[in-house]
Amino acid sequence: MRVKTRGKLLEGSGGRQGVAGCRPCVPGRKLGGMSEDTGGVEADRATIDWHRPLHHTPAGTLSEGTAQSGGMRRREAISGARCGAEQLWMGEAVVAGGARSSDHHHGRSETGIYVVAGSPVFVFLEDGVERRVETRPGDYVFVPPWVPHREENPGPEPAVVVLARTSQEAIVVDLPGLAPPA
Repeated sequence: MRVKTRGKLLEGSGGRQGVAGCRPCVPGRKLGGMSEDTGGVEADRATIDWHRPLHHTPAGTLSEGTAQSGGMRRREAISGARCGAEQLWMGEAVVAGGARSSDHHHGRSETGIYVVAGSPVFVFLEDGVERRVETRPGDYVFVPPWVPHREENPGPEPAVVVLARTSQEAIVVDLPGLAPPA
């Protein structure tokens, strides 16, 4: 979409209305701080989006109203529903000491994980053999789309991770096991 800005208000900028003060550009709104006369420069979608406000999710305001698996709690911070994100979901997950999640995958989403606290173990199958990725705070883990896995916390303290996914909403598909059905 291209919008001529010379002496005119921007139109057709689209966007979503989110929650907690997230307000994307709306049709007919001038670009904040920009002169109405831009010398004939055209603004494309990226320019319009460049002028959208940021969204802040304060600690303690994350929502548990997101997809869950047994044995862990996910909390949503950034999503399409919360702030109009179009290609990203972020949140955190907590696995209690001595607990494990159910086996699951995240559909088409790629998932990036950052370990904040504890020593979670990520379990998956490689060539039919169970593999365990042992982590500690500061580590990162990448989970490709569709890969069955589970999180385990062998320690006594809660394991806390930050999650980032390439979808607007959390996709969680619980499975009966890590192996494909026979």
